[in-house]
Amino acid sequence: MLGCSVYSLESAKESPSHAELDNINHCFILTSMRTARTISITLPPELLVKAQEIAEREHRTISELFREALRRYKPIDSEWESLLSWGRAHGKALGVESEEDVERMSDEFRQERRQAVAR
Repeated sequence: MLGCSVYSLESAKESPSHAELDNINHCFILTSMRTARTISITLPPELLVKAQEIAEREHRTISELFREALRRYKPIDSEWESLLSWGRAHGKALGVESEEDVERMSDEFRQERRQAVAR
């Protein structure tokens, strides 16, 4: 609660002053808005040094840097999932059921291209 004093309305013999009510609101806001959690991650030394350099260059904390990285990663991840979904649907329409089918079809395509160029 960052040093807030707590005022109990039940134990008060008289009405609280405005200053005391403000204090109650501040304490409530501080405790209710804290949604972040502290975690621990392990990084290779060279990645940690790189993160520290970027954070210093951008005048950020390491936490801010990683939060921003995750915010940027999320849309990329959903775009990737969308692309994979599209690829699976088109592959299914072409009769692709395995990686071997992909290899076979790629080989057939390359062979057809070579024959077309040779003509």
